[in-house]
Amino acid sequence: MGDLTDEDILPLALGSYEEAVDWINGLIPFGIRPGLERIELMMERLGNPERRLKFIHVAGTNGKGSSCAFLTRTLRECGYHVGTFTSPYITKFTNRFQYDEADIPEETLLELARRVLPLVREIAETELGSPTMFEVSTAIAILYFAEVCYPDVVVWETGLGGRMDVTNIVTPIVSLITNIGYDHMDVLGDTIEQIAREKAGIIKPGVPVVSCVEQPEAIAVLKETALGKRANLYLLGEQFKFERLDVGATAQTMRFCGPFRELDIAIGMQGEHQCKNAAGVMMVLEVLRQYLAFILEDEPLLDGFRTAFWAGRLELVKEEPRIVLDGAHNPEGAEALAKSLPEVYRYRKLHMMMGMLANKHHLGYFKHILPIVDTLILTEPDFRRKMDADALNELVTELKGSEAKAELEIIVERDWKKALSLLESRTEREDLGVVTGTLYLISDVRAALLHQTDSEKGW
Repeated sequence: MGDLTDEDILPLALGSYEEAVDWINGLIPFGIRPGLERIELMMERLGNPERRLKFIHVAGTNGKGSSCAFLTRTLRECGYHVGTFTSPYITKFTNRFQYDEADIPEETLLELARRVLPLVREIAETELGSPTMFEVSTAIAILYFAEVCYPDVVVWETGLGGRMDVTNIVTPIVSLITNIGYDHMDVLGDTIEQIAREKAGIIKPGVPVVSCVEQPEAIAVLKETALGKRANLYLLGEQFKFERLDVGATAQTMRFCGPFRELDIAIGMQGEHQCKNAAGVMMVLEVLRQYLAFILEDEPLLDGFRTAFWAGRLELVKEEPRIVLDGAHNPEGAEALAKSLPEVYRYRKLHMMMGMLANKHHLGYFKHILPIVDTLILTEPDFRRKMDADALNELVTELKGSEAKAELEIIVERDWKKALSLLESRTEREDLGVVTGTLYLISDVRAALLHQTDSEKGW
């Protein structure tokens, strides 16, 4: 834990928003501690405010953030007040806690942090140890939604996995498992079946669950879990499906076919994987409409799908030179990116800058991405668990003969700011520049390109 003292982690008072955020982030060295005992104790001491809220619980390896964006936007357009809890954030710590698509006010976050601080001090002195950064953030989110802004429904994204994730403290009205892939294997297990068991941990007795999972072994786990919990399972390819109809420069259209009806939907987010995410979300909305008396008229619902946006996902942030940001950071994300780039954009050469965290499944990532890249600039995110750029270079070199273009040029530049300048100077008018990898890198690059001065980025 370095030079941190008890007073850094458990200060006597919080004087400002900045101090509150520093304190919460100061809990990061406690890492991820699977288990719900600390959050359960916190909720109990606060009077179980989570029981007063309606949650849509979203888990999955990829597509959680985009699915949360689709859910939030469509429900908002249909006239509902929506709370949204997501991670990591792209610009500012307050992005994680939104009410009707607006961040929690800084002074409200400070007030709630002050409320939670004595509880954290108290629990830190027990055998359970101090609550983690994510546990404190989750407690603040629940307090915000239950006691400050009172949304009709809360879109509730898991942090990691599902079964032992802190967000699993809640009993939702419907659950969504977007997909399952190789990510966080150090915590969740190294087979699809093991990872599926962790994600399936959000399935609650009698609560309907929607999933876009496709691997047979993962489907078997979901079916077994849902049956054991007597939860209705709506599975892509079985109870519902989608057909992609048209791909345009600014939108794509798909036909959703579900158990209750068919509907043509236009979405603003690019890539076939976003059609899949939208289909899962539409099935969730159909469950809400059919069984939970949500009033969801077609016109505002379709407006919601068309206008939903999620930063850092195939996002064109600069026109001259053309620079696209995409937070693909695992093999599944890389596969979607490699498929989507040539479909959405026309270019002569593709120049890619990337940086990763050290805990990712990088070999599988490169196998998908290298065949489409002309110049690869390897850099390092400004984050404590960054992957060494030379170590990434060794992986790429290992694959260069078989997976990459023969003329692929590889550049190692540890300083991400210099790497970005290099990317911009290399990307000519007919070319495309892409920044990808960990969202910690995407966040910094996005702030630099959009000249955002208040970017904080992180978990």
